[in-house]
Amino acid sequence: MKKRLGLILMMILTLVLSACGSNTQTEEGSQGSSGGSGEKGKLDIFSWWTGAGEEDGLKALLALFKEKYPDIPIENAAVAGGAGTNAKAVLASRMQGNDPPATFQVHGGSELNDSWVAADKMEPLNDLYEQEGWNDKFPKELIELVSKDGNMYSVPVNIHRANVLWYNKKVFEENGIAVPTTFDEFFEAADTLKEKGITPLALGDKEPWAATHLFETVLLGELGAEDYKKLWTGELAFDDPKVKKAAETFKKMLTYVNEDHSSRNWQDAAQLVGSGEAAMNVMGDWAKGYFTNDLKLAVNKDFGYAPTPGTEGTFGVITDTFGLPKGLNNSEDVKKFLSVLGSVEGQDAFNPLKGSIPARIDADVSKYDQYGKDTMEDFKSAALVPSLAHGSAAPEGFVTKVNQAVNIFVTQGDVDQLVRTLQSAGTELK
Repeated sequence: MKKRLGLILMMILTLVLSACGSNTQTEEGSQGSSGGSGEKGKLDIFSWWTGAGEEDGLKALLALFKEKYPDIPIENAAVAGGAGTNAKAVLASRMQGNDPPATFQVHGGSELNDSWVAADKMEPLNDLYEQEGWNDKFPKELIELVSKDGNMYSVPVNIHRANVLWYNKKVFEENGIAVPTTFDEFFEAADTLKEKGITPLALGDKEPWAATHLFETVLLGELGAEDYKKLWTGELAFDDPKVKKAAETFKKMLTYVNEDHSSRNWQDAAQLVGSGEAAMNVMGDWAKGYFTNDLKLAVNKDFGYAPTPGTEGTFGVITDTFGLPKGLNNSEDVKKFLSVLGSVEGQDAFNPLKGSIPARIDADVSKYDQYGKDTMEDFKSAALVPSLAHGSAAPEGFVTKVNQAVNIFVTQGDVDQLVRTLQSAGTELK
């Protein structure tokens, strides 16, 4: 009798454990984000916005979405790393593993179209554009950056300008230096500063893209907007004399940078300008968000801004966009997030904190500081060109090779080698 009772108890215990195991597995299976075939989960908003200014802007955008859609759970899935170096690696792994985030930050242009649209990983958003009335709210050139074969695949949330020269106003005023508009004026100012023991140009290329960013502004300044764009379409060869001249100019500029540039990131370089240890820095206008939000500096009082030498009348465009990956089970909720992101309210919540300007042409200008107002005006009238360093001008494979070539050039200064490497890498553009 005791043996029989023990057997019965063992069977009951086995059934209980089996049921617990089944429940645990079901719960774990439903805890994913928005991809796969499980139950709907959180909208994980994937980006690399973790620094000062950009994180503030993202949080404001997420807070606005929560206010409008309190019943849709949302998660800030940002991955730290300048220019998205780390985030892009994580994203590639997730996309290849069929585990896409609900939506993710991607630069308009080649980074979007040649990577994710060409790989058939994105849903078209033509219906959303029509529903929200966006077709005449974003500039035509901008819509082209997020389109392929007649379909629109992402929603621009902002516009950044790549070709900005930031400078410490006190340093310039105390040393009687005018803002340089040409390379000759830049080198004249740099010589004056160097003689007085001030670092003329701050650079932080611990992450490879920062040196490429500086190089692309030199290319733009030497080539002009039309020839610069022809480089990425194969209409202008990389061994063109103007490209070689740009490399020579870049080499000379590097003789005026801080010696510890390879151990600093872009924020560190901007900080040198903010403190007055350096006079100038070339960086996208996310630097403005860093100056004002982190360093607590005032626009046109503590720091000033101008187009980089030779680029007056041109605008290096970087646009952060978000799209709809294929394979989601809550795509309608994702579209609600995209609708907020693309709205006037959403763009005006995000961009003043981020340091960028709205992608929409009908945003509220009064919400922006003088830098924002000036940049919005320039965006309307300047010749728009795509950024190389930030993935809009050329495919990722080409950009990776350019990053490597430029960083070797920074240490070795071999102009002919740089030109040969650019020519070789140009096969990625075909």
